[in-house]
Amino acid sequence: MDIESGRLAGLLTEKKSKIVAFYDTILNALVTLMVTIDPPGLAPLFLALTRGMNRSERSQVGLRASIIAFGILTIFAVAGAQILALFGITLGAFRVAGGLLLFWIAFEMIFERRTERKEKSAEVAITKDHIRNVAAFPLAIPLIAGPGAISATILLAGTLSEPTSRVALIGIILVCIAACYVVFLLAERVDRFLGETGRSILTRLLGVILAALAVQFVADGIRTLVQG
Repeated sequence: MDIESGRLAGLLTEKKSKIVAFYDTILNALVTLMVTIDPPGLAPLFLALTRGMNRSERSQVGLRASIIAFGILTIFAVAGAQILALFGITLGAFRVAGGLLLFWIAFEMIFERRTERKEKSAEVAITKDHIRNVAAFPLAIPLIAGPGAISATILLAGTLSEPTSRVALIGIILVCIAACYVVFLLAERVDRFLGETGRSILTRLLGVILAALAVQFVADGIRTLVQG
């Protein structure tokens, strides 16, 4: 009886550990994508891109951009590994490359170079693209679903490879895109609330967090390459 009780307790402990590890991975994925996409940082850029539009038109642009970005990231979440295999790229190599890219984005966030680059993209779009195309470029691509977000999605898809985990990843993408849409709807208020100082502090803080996550991706990639 004691042996059976010990076995049952061991199984329960193991199951509990797996559940805790799963939720830890999900939280890590949520933080990684949220920091990479940076919804609050998109507010001033959205206002710049939709200058001259009324509230209804801005809402339509925000919704269309969110749907396009969600579709792109979902494709890479579902078929990212197949896309890599098509080009003969191993997941370990992509983890190292993706981690380095995310680290560079974090570096730009900390020193505010990413904001300057995105503002230049916004200015180009206003002068060269018709207003109905703003949702697709540059709002959906590359401001929301940019290289960093796509890289992070493929890396996370490699970690969350089980069907249930993959569904959870798509749910995380949906949450992040929904956060972007809410920011678009409240863009004027968010920008006014944060102010220049608030945006600067938030961007740098998120940059430091992303840098730490990027280093972890590189370390995991190197470990995979060495073991493989």
